[in-house]
Amino acid sequence: MPKALSTRIIGGIWWFFTLIIISSYTANLAAFLTVERMDSPVDSADDIAKQTKIEYGVVRDGATMAFFKKSKVSTFEKMWAFMSSRPRTSLVKSVEDGVQRVLKSDYALITESTTIDYITRRNCNLTQVGGLIDSKGYGIGTPLGSPYRDKISIAILSILEDGLLHVLKEKWWSGSSCLDEERRETGPMGIQNLGGIFIVLASGLVLSVFVAIAEFIYKLRKTTEREQRSLCSAMVDEIRLSFTCERRVKHKPQPPVMVKTDAVINMHAYNDRRLPGKDNMSCSTGMAPVFP
Repeated sequence: MPKALSTRIIGGIWWFFTLIIISSYTANLAAFLTVERMDSPVDSADDIAKQTKIEYGVVRDGATMAFFKKSKVSTFEKMWAFMSSRPRTSLVKSVEDGVQRVLKSDYALITESTTIDYITRRNCNLTQVGGLIDSKGYGIGTPLGSPYRDKISIAILSILEDGLLHVLKEKWWSGSSCLDEERRETGPMGIQNLGGIFIVLASGLVLSVFVAIAEFIYKLRKTTEREQRSLCSAMVDEIRLSFTCERRVKHKPQPPVMVKTDAVINMHAYNDRRLPGKDNMSCSTGMAPVFP
């Protein structure tokens, strides 16, 4: 556990940042897995032909019904055999009746893609599954040899190249509040989702820097008072030790120096009577403290 307040702030902010990142990832993963489970089990004509849980059908006597009748593809033949075997439940009178059946029961309506696009843009409870099973174009019929045929064809090609058809489709098909399929899918988290936590992290780092500076100045003042040094010299030593990674040696005040100031030696003879091999000597030494 860090002892300094600045390092504690950095540690706390970093753990908070890590916790938010992990929580955001877990929540986004859970949402992604939920969307994956909500995907429809039917994604193509082959899928719908292989299952019997969801009933499907077309508009009676419509162009889609004629397509299934005349198709020689095995999948479409199997689907038409299923629909023709139960005409009362599979075939509907109109597109509106088919939409109501889709909303009220497990039923899939097969019809023209343009009609489906128009309906699903206005009803958020409906969605289009799979791609196109066939492609056909629409045209304007004219009598054989009519002088208007070429003029009509040129006019249609002209508005198609100018983008007017796309503008008209957006005008009449748009205006829906439903989200597109791409918007419904759970995408990756961007900076707009995680920007706040990065701001908190940066703020914590800046705060810890100011706290570290305050701690450094406070420590220098205590060091200069204890070691009787100047603030500049203590700061230079601390910075030098920080870059050289050396162990700091504390400076202690110098103790008083004891020096010999005077020495007097007195020798006395007592009654001129000295014992053999014995000398008497008296020394007087004076000591005084000297401070630098």
